Amino acid sequence: MIDVGSFGRSSDGGIFSHSALGKRMENGSLNIPPDSCVPGTYIEAPFVIVGDEDFPLKTYLMRPYPGRQSSGNDIMTYFNNRLSSARRVSENAFGTLTQQFRIFLRTIKSSPENVDYIISASCVSYDFVRRRNDKSANQTNTITDGPSGTAQIFTASRRKSDR
Repeated sequence: MIDVGSFGRSSDGGIFSHSALGKRMENGSLNIPPDSCVPGTYIEAPFVIVGDEDFPLKTYLMRPYPGRQSSGNDIMTYFNNRLSSARRVSENAFGTLTQQFRIFLRTIKSSPENVDYIISASCVSYDFVRRRNDKSANQTNTITDGPSGTAQIFTASRRKSDR
């Protein structure tokens, strides 16, 4: 789902709540999988979207603890740091598009409607190429630190050209 065309001066939370994705998340019509166990545990967790402080508190949306509330609390600070790492993945998406499509390195001199088409076409083109290249990917495991020093194993794809 791609939703483009919002004004840059609008808040991310406001844009999300008025988007098709935000509306479908709110009314429960997006067909999100049911809660499932966190890998390697018996703890059930819901599928969520990660956001920053601009987003409202919702059951399907994780946002950081406010700075005043989390200062001095190691658990809240740890949570905020991990959430920030998760958010960075989605925030890097535009940087990835910029690397592939140099048109985003400068102001796009076109009508707003055409800019919407350019952004949508770039997203679809990038996704098409990425999916085609992923067919030649293999699986690798990465071990990261978890809460209280426990190990967590994540599986990631790597293209043959990256080996």
